[in-house]
Amino acid sequence: MRAGPRVLYLELMRKYSILDELVNHLDQGLRTVFGRPPRQRATPQPAVTGDDLSDSERDLAAGLMRVNHTGEVCAQALYHGQALTARSTRVRQTMSDASAEENDHLAWCEERIEELGSHKSLLNPLWYAGSFTIGALAGLAGDRISLGFLAETERQVVRHLDGHLDRLPVNDTKSREIVARMRDDEAGHATTAVKAGAAELPDFIKKSMSAVSTVMTKTSERI
Repeated sequence: MRAGPRVLYLELMRKYSILDELVNHLDQGLRTVFGRPPRQRATPQPAVTGDDLSDSERDLAAGLMRVNHTGEVCAQALYHGQALTARSTRVRQTMSDASAEENDHLAWCEERIEELGSHKSLLNPLWYAGSFTIGALAGLAGDRISLGFLAETERQVVRHLDGHLDRLPVNDTKSREIVARMRDDEAGHATTAVKAGAAELPDFIKKSMSAVSTVMTKTSERI
């Protein structure tokens, strides 16, 4: 039995919509990894600037900010993947809102890396692709699982940023101000996800996420 014109039209529109969304996410990925991310807020500035760093302090700060930048690349990829496969408009909007705020973090970290005379991680394209895939799978697992993944990711990021505040040179007030503001934002994202109905993830998933994060941290600090 042949499909009528209306059925064919709806099927064509569905396929076009999916293709259009995939192209949009590809564009987002290219902009995240290779472009200049748009920002909504100016880079946080310390009340007192103390940027007289030794060569070793500058190298340390640059490595840590490179890790933070790669972390934000991964966060963008996770949100884009989760938004692609989310089942409800509300969850897609939650991911989009978090992604927009993370764009500020990307811009801040990139700006600070350049000020320190260093470079972004060469492995960012690989980390983006892997994180996007994980985010899409989390979305397919259901909205509560996806929100739980978001909440746990942000909790781990907060702990990670606290560790960087302990390691950053005391007189690198610019980097410290950026990291402190990022930490506050990430904690807010975790709270938003919990309020939206995030499920508590099993311990083995949390440990797996932590293990992947450790690999990313160690590689991006150097490469």
